[in-house]
Formats: sequence, C-alpha cells, structure tokens
Amino acid sequence: MAIPKPGKPVRGSKSGTPLMALFDLLGRRWAMGIVWNLYGGPLTFRDLQAACERKSGTISPSILNGRLKDLQEAQLVERTLDGYALTKLGEELFVLLRPLAPWAEKWGKRLDG
Repeated sequence: MAIPKPGKPVRGSKSGTPLMALFDLLGRRWAMGIVWNLYGGPLTFRDLQAACERKSGTISPSILNGRLKDLQEAQLVERTLDGYALTKLGEELFVLLRPLAPWAEKWGKRLDG
C-alpha cells in the first residue's frame, strides 16, 4: 500500500490536503509509536520493537517493517549505521507533536470526568 500523499484522496479528505495526508500516515497502526520512540536516537529493529512493546503491547515484525518502510518513503525515518533514526524532517515533526501530549492528557481527563 502506498503512503498517503498530499493532493491525492486520503482518509477523511477527498482533496488530500497536506495536513490530512499527514494525519492519515500518522494514524496508521504503530506509526506514531515509532516516531515517538525514535526521538531518543537511533534504534536497531529489535530495540525499536522492544521499545514499542514496552509502552503499547505487541508489534509484529511484519507490521513494524511495513510501517518503517512507510515512514522512510515519507522521509521521516532513515536507516543509519546505528539502526533506524528520525530524519531532520521527522525530528521537526516530533517537536511539533510533542506539545499535544499534555493537551491530550487534559482532554482525556475531561472526557473521563
């Protein structure tokens, strides 16, 4: 399956605005977890799998491999001598997404309350 691309129909948007294409990509199973875990630095495939599983449950090697390919095609992740790492673009994305975590916590508490 090809990655969502701006200008093409994506989940939630017939026009495929860049933001909707990004949300479609990041909404794929494990995509955000991979980005989140790679922000600390490069990880081998097995270390990345273990990091994802410590926080969120089991990720199969085939799903992890597929998602890594998607994120590489999107130029957010690259393969280095030390394993998989965020590209500069991927790091920029993480920095933009990180402030959403406290907001989401607050939002979650409101929904539970």
